[in-house]
Amino acid sequence: MTAAPSASALIDARIAELADWRGETLARMRALIREACPDVVEEWKWRGVPVWSHRGIICTGETYKAVVKLTFAKGAALADPAGLFNASLDGKLRRAIDIRQDESPDATAFRTLILAAA
Repeated sequence: MTAAPSASALIDARIAELADWRGETLARMRALIREACPDVVEEWKWRGVPVWSHRGIICTGETYKAVVKLTFAKGAALADPAGLFNASLDGKLRRAIDIRQDESPDATAFRTLILAAA
Protein backbone atom coordinates (compact mmCIF):
# COMPACT_ATOMS: atom_id res chain seq x y z
CA MET A 1 0.00 0.00 0.00
CA THR A 2 1.39 3.39 -1.00
CA ALA A 3 1.24 6.20 1.53
CA ALA A 4 -0.79 9.25 0.53
CA PRO A 5 1.31 12.29 -0.38
CA SER A 6 1.88 14.79 2.41
CA ALA A 7 0.04 18.09 2.44
CA SER A 8 3.33 19.86 1.68
CA ALA A 9 3.86 17.63 -1.36
CA LEU A 10 0.31 18.36 -2.56
CA ILE A 11 0.93 22.10 -2.19
CA ASP A 12 4.19 21.72 -4.13
CA ALA A 13 2.25 19.93 -6.87
CA ARG A 14 -0.43 22.65 -6.97
CA ILE A 15 2.23 25.34 -7.37
CA ALA A 16 3.91 23.36 -10.16
CA GLU A 17 0.67 22.60 -12.00
CA LEU A 18 -0.33 26.28 -12.06
CA ALA A 19 2.93 27.11 -13.87
CA ASP A 20 2.10 30.82 -14.12
CA TRP A 21 1.97 33.96 -11.97
CA ARG A 22 -0.52 32.28 -9.63
CA GLY A 23 1.91 29.49 -8.80
CA GLU A 24 4.72 32.00 -8.32
CA THR A 25 2.51 34.11 -6.05
CA LEU A 26 1.33 31.14 -4.00
CA ALA A 27 4.94 29.98 -3.60
CA ARG A 28 6.08 33.47 -2.53
CA MET A 29 3.30 33.83 0.04
CA ARG A 30 3.91 30.29 1.32
CA ALA A 31 7.58 31.17 1.87
CA LEU A 32 6.57 34.31 3.82
CA ILE A 33 4.17 32.25 5.96
CA ARG A 34 6.95 29.78 6.76
CA GLU A 35 9.40 32.60 7.56
CA ALA A 36 6.94 34.27 9.91
CA CYS A 37 5.87 31.05 11.65
CA PRO A 38 8.53 28.34 11.20
CA ASP A 39 6.44 25.71 13.03
CA VAL A 40 3.37 26.28 10.85
CA VAL A 41 1.54 23.10 9.83
CA GLU A 42 0.62 22.70 6.18
CA GLU A 43 -2.66 20.94 5.50
CA TRP A 44 -4.68 20.02 2.41
CA LYS A 45 -8.42 20.37 2.99
CA TRP A 46 -11.73 20.65 1.23
CA ARG A 47 -10.70 18.70 -1.87
CA GLY A 48 -7.65 20.74 -2.70
CA VAL A 49 -7.18 23.89 -0.64
CA PRO A 50 -3.78 24.60 0.93
CA VAL A 51 -4.20 25.51 4.60
CA TRP A 52 -1.63 26.86 7.06
CA SER A 53 -2.32 26.25 10.74
CA HIS A 54 -0.77 26.93 14.11
CA ARG A 55 -3.12 26.13 17.00
CA GLY A 56 -5.96 26.59 14.53
CA ILE A 57 -6.22 27.78 10.94
CA ILE A 58 -4.14 30.84 10.10
CA CYS A 59 -5.13 31.12 6.46
CA THR A 60 -6.02 29.26 3.29
CA GLY A 61 -4.49 29.75 -0.14
CA GLU A 62 -6.98 29.48 -2.95
CA THR A 63 -6.17 30.12 -6.60
CA TYR A 64 -8.65 31.50 -9.10
CA LYS A 65 -8.29 32.73 -12.67
CA ALA A 66 -7.72 36.37 -11.67
CA VAL A 67 -6.51 36.18 -8.04
CA VAL A 68 -4.64 34.23 -5.44
CA LYS A 69 -6.86 34.55 -2.35
CA LEU A 70 -5.41 34.22 1.14
CA THR A 71 -8.33 33.95 3.55
CA PHE A 72 -7.59 34.45 7.25
CA ALA A 73 -10.00 32.42 9.37
CA LYS A 74 -10.09 35.03 12.16
CA GLY A 75 -8.95 38.02 10.13
CA ALA A 76 -11.65 40.34 11.45
CA ALA A 77 -9.99 40.17 14.88
CA LEU A 78 -6.55 41.15 13.55
CA ALA A 79 -5.09 44.62 13.36
CA ASP A 80 -4.20 45.44 9.75
CA PRO A 81 -2.39 48.79 9.87
CA ALA A 82 -0.88 48.27 6.39
CA GLY A 83 -4.34 47.65 4.88
CA LEU A 84 -3.48 44.27 3.35
CA PHE A 85 -7.03 42.93 3.68
CA ASN A 86 -8.93 43.86 0.54
CA ALA A 87 -11.64 41.15 0.32
CA SER A 88 -14.34 39.60 2.52
CA LEU A 89 -14.32 42.83 4.50
CA ASP A 90 -17.95 42.59 5.59
CA GLY A 91 -17.63 39.17 7.24
CA LYS A 92 -17.86 38.82 11.00
CA LEU A 93 -14.82 36.51 11.25
CA ARG A 94 -12.89 36.15 8.02
CA ARG A 95 -10.83 38.62 6.03
CA ALA A 96 -8.96 37.96 2.81
CA ILE A 97 -6.16 39.31 0.68
CA ASP A 98 -6.77 39.05 -3.06
CA ILE A 99 -3.51 39.23 -4.98
CA ARG A 100 -3.74 39.94 -8.70
CA GLN A 101 -1.09 39.46 -11.36
CA ASP A 102 1.83 41.88 -10.90
CA GLU A 103 0.79 42.66 -7.30
CA SER A 104 2.95 41.87 -4.31
CA PRO A 105 1.77 42.62 -0.77
CA ASP A 106 4.33 44.21 1.54
CA ALA A 107 6.37 41.28 2.87
CA THR A 108 7.05 42.76 6.30
CA ALA A 109 3.40 43.68 6.85
CA PHE A 110 2.32 40.22 5.68
CA ARG A 111 4.71 38.44 8.04
CA THR A 112 3.41 40.64 10.89
CA LEU A 113 -0.16 39.64 10.00
CA ILE A 114 0.81 35.94 9.98
CA LEU A 115 2.44 36.27 13.40
CA ALA A 116 -0.67 37.96 14.77
CA ALA A 117 -2.89 35.22 13.32
CA ALA A 118 -0.68 32.46 14.72
